[in-house]
Amino acid sequence: MTARLARTLGSLTAVVMTAACSSYIEIPLETPIRPKLDVSAFQRVLVAGFIAGGTDDVDGNLETTRLLRSQLRTKSEMRVIDTDILPLMEAATEGRAARETPEEIEGTPPGVIREDSDLEPYEHLFADVEYWKRIGEEYQQPLIVTGTVMFASQARSGIVQRDQEVYDSLGRRRVVPVRTYMERKGFVLKPRFVFIDGRTGSVLYSEKFREEVLYNANQTSPALSSYFELMDRLIPSFLSTLSSQKIKGTRVLLQ
Repeated sequence: MTARLARTLGSLTAVVMTAACSSYIEIPLETPIRPKLDVSAFQRVLVAGFIAGGTDDVDGNLETTRLLRSQLRTKSEMRVIDTDILPLMEAATEGRAARETPEEIEGTPPGVIREDSDLEPYEHLFADVEYWKRIGEEYQQPLIVTGTVMFASQARSGIVQRDQEVYDSLGRRRVVPVRTYMERKGFVLKPRFVFIDGRTGSVLYSEKFREEVLYNANQTSPALSSYFELMDRLIPSFLSTLSSQKIKGTRVLLQ
């Protein structure tokens, strides 16, 4: 609260000072943000693919792989490897079969991922050092990007506050907050990005994200457009893991 109050007072002070001065100059500023992961040892990056689930309307594996490769081509100094998406589901299933008995595996439909818990039988793949080391040797020891993607529909109902225009008897307009019960539907996106050293096969870093979007019940939005809307929110955080980013802003000089 103290920091928020200080920022608010600072903003108000700036507004008052600006109004009191005859003129001012806005100077653009860029603040660099250091990457979370040191990738200086890698010349190439392989977005290998993802174990994905949720709605059938969007192929989370295909779309996420394509999108991240496209972003890295323009915003990373590493060379993006163009190749087929790796069959991670098959690799994870084979690895599980080698570790567990038929009785342990029985009862789990292969390839059906609807809930977060359905991802658990495949999570062991990211810790399979030998598998990723083989992949790294095949593609000249790049940085490997992989993980899981859950993109699912959701529905929610409850009290929502919205602004409503009202007019008094003199025709003066004002906006008042109105609380109404509303049913909404939309989508939730929960990716986990895993960064693997193609030289050793070991995990260097991993991070989970969660974004959601909700619409009025009578509003329809294609699943694919909602997916890209949510990924747009996540891309800056993903890129900041690999390379320095800049936050743009302005500083006001009073005259």
